[in-house]
Amino acid sequence: MSRVEIRIPTTTLKRLLLGLVIVLSFMGFLVPLAQDRWPLETFDMPLGLVSLSDEQNLPTWFSSHLILLSASILALISFSESGHGAEYRRHWRGLAFVFAYLSLDEAIELHEGLNLIADTSGFLYFGWVVPFGILVLILAVTYIDFLRHLPEKTRNQFVIAGAIFVGGALGVEMILGYWTDLHGEENLTYGMIDWVEESLEMCGMSLFAWSAGSFLLAPAEGVVLRKA
Repeated sequence: MSRVEIRIPTTTLKRLLLGLVIVLSFMGFLVPLAQDRWPLETFDMPLGLVSLSDEQNLPTWFSSHLILLSASILALISFSESGHGAEYRRHWRGLAFVFAYLSLDEAIELHEGLNLIADTSGFLYFGWVVPFGILVLILAVTYIDFLRHLPEKTRNQFVIAGAIFVGGALGVEMILGYWTDLHGEENLTYGMIDWVEESLEMCGMSLFAWSAGSFLLAPAEGVVLRKA
């Protein structure tokens, strides 16, 4: 029986991921504008489906599965027989575990529980940024040698992706907390700041998923689908 082989270049995967991010981000950008212009409860349900400020909707589903995709790729690298993950196997598995947790957190908002027990204000209005910020610093220090061993291109991509994601998840979140503490959530500025945060998170995670996938599939230069 003949075999059919289809090769999907990693650049195609990158364009697909970033294309989805652009579409979701654009729809999310329109939501706070529409809510500010037409503050009618009639539109709450359709707008909520694509709002970047709401949870358990299309953007949340995409973000959660995007992070889970990254976790899966990291796990595959750690078990790779090509030697990619051999020297720092535990580091790859550690990252896979972290990303799996982030995927779960994105889906069910585990971090929101910390806001209920933290009496903070200003830039630390969302109390969860404190312990998560500390964990990010610990992770960064722990993985310095790991980053150094990576190919320069992959290392740069990981650092840029991480900076974009953390910049949104923690940096912009702190700005959002400061604004929320002063003016609340029911205003256009809140929606715009939140839009920037969520867009950066999706963009950073998309870049990371593509970079990790490219590292894993470097010998094949793409995803290969075979049919016997």
